[in-house]
Amino acid sequence: MKFEHRAVPIVLIAVLIDVIGFGIVMPVLPALVTELGHVGLDEATRIAGWMLAAFAIAGFFAGPVLGNLGDRYGRRPVLILSMVAFAIDYALMAWAPSLLWLFVGRVIAGIAGATFGPASAVIADVTPPEKRSAVFGMIGAAFGVGFILGPALGGISAGLGLRAPFLIAAICAALNAVVMFFLLPETLAKENRRPFRWSDAHIIGAFRPLFHAGNAGPLLLAWFFWQLAGTVYPSTWSFWAAIRFGWDATAIGWSLAYVGFLTVLVQALLTGRTIKRFGERGAALIALSCASFTLLSYAFIQQGWQVYAFFLIGAFGAFAYPALNGTLSNMVDASHQGALQGGVSSMNNVAAILGPLIATQALATGSHHGFDGAAFLVAGTLMALAALIIGLFVHMRPTSDATAPAPE
Repeated sequence: MKFEHRAVPIVLIAVLIDVIGFGIVMPVLPALVTELGHVGLDEATRIAGWMLAAFAIAGFFAGPVLGNLGDRYGRRPVLILSMVAFAIDYALMAWAPSLLWLFVGRVIAGIAGATFGPASAVIADVTPPEKRSAVFGMIGAAFGVGFILGPALGGISAGLGLRAPFLIAAICAALNAVVMFFLLPETLAKENRRPFRWSDAHIIGAFRPLFHAGNAGPLLLAWFFWQLAGTVYPSTWSFWAAIRFGWDATAIGWSLAYVGFLTVLVQALLTGRTIKRFGERGAALIALSCASFTLLSYAFIQQGWQVYAFFLIGAFGAFAYPALNGTLSNMVDASHQGALQGGVSSMNNVAAILGPLIATQALATGSHHGFDGAAFLVAGTLMALAALIIGLFVHMRPTSDATAPAPE
């Protein structure tokens, strides 16, 4: 495969290793929280929701700061330092003797995890606007591969102890930092750098270019509902599978690996063709509709094999990220790509604050009253709202010239 710039495959590998580190700990989280908290699965679900919210709050504040730092000093130093922080975080969680230390680790990870914005900005730096959707689709594919390898490794390594996946994740993050230090070039040209201003390093400042970009409002609202709904997977999947089907860490790991495998197939084989055939708006509608149908189905299924069957449809939800992000990235000029992606990262973190709290509370409360599918019912409804907004209000064409300076 030919890349526009040698930084692209390095960033894709960095994303891959990052997602492996995240996915590897998911299968053991229910057992670890119940062990350290001395609670049952219902209460452990609520605790995990607050833990994910702490992760997202940290990322909410860090996202625009790191994005603007990347616009000032370049993408490379921001990415490398954040990977080092990830390695420290996973090592800390491997040692954590109490729930409090798990929360501390999640806060560190939230700050480091805000590097997804600078990573996306690298893609925007070196890729022509008309090709960005396809390359952003490769990031989605890297996520999918990570969710094949990560949960599978987590389920297998859980046999060595609940802390083993965290140690493996720490090693992956450290290797990620080393690879970027030696191989990742700086992609932001000096003429496109701008001064760092605290007035821009928050979500309002970060989104200022989008507020002048015509039809961005409905698009951002649809993005927010999509992200809010999507948090049901990392926040409740492991707990829901354990409650409804009695799955252990290995079974949970393989189910997540299956989800990642199908996501890779869709991203690699269908995303580019679908966007070319139906356009970004059409691809987004297909993605959100399929995702909504699958989430609503999960609310009511009773057999484990049905999880695998319905995700054959849910996998088409992978079209959403490249279709939506490609349009957003074309709305601002080169000097504001880091700020844009930092702002998008912060908006994602707003969803990641609220989403896990909504999903875990719905799962715990629903389980207490005999309906453990409540979280997926809520998520499916939110995903349907995102599709409705796209269908009624969004004409996914940039209304400003991406090569022109963004309004201040």
